[in-house]
Amino acid sequence: MAKAQIKTYTLAEMKDKYIGKVGTKEREEYEYELRMDVLGRMIKTAREQQNLTQEQLGELVGVQKAQISKLENSVNSATIDTILKVFKALKADIRFNVTIESQKLQLA
Repeated sequence: MAKAQIKTYTLAEMKDKYIGKVGTKEREEYEYELRMDVLGRMIKTAREQQNLTQEQLGELVGVQKAQISKLENSVNSATIDTILKVFKALKADIRFNVTIESQKLQLA
């Protein structure tokens, strides 16, 4: 008796099926939330490696502790300016990659 073959799916196929195709509102919201979650974790990890409290980081950036907490927990969206200030206060190198019509731009 032959074994039944199990169909496998890529992550992209699963996202397309259960979240929505690329370009749909649902997929864009999912991707945005995922990026904010990763960004929040990066901020928290960098802060902890610097042995800083949220309050101390907030003082360095010029925001309240609550704002740092919200950033780390992806509760709200932050401006690029605030994110850059946070990473500058953490003395962390941050780079953005932008692709425009197949041309990759890097901002450091």
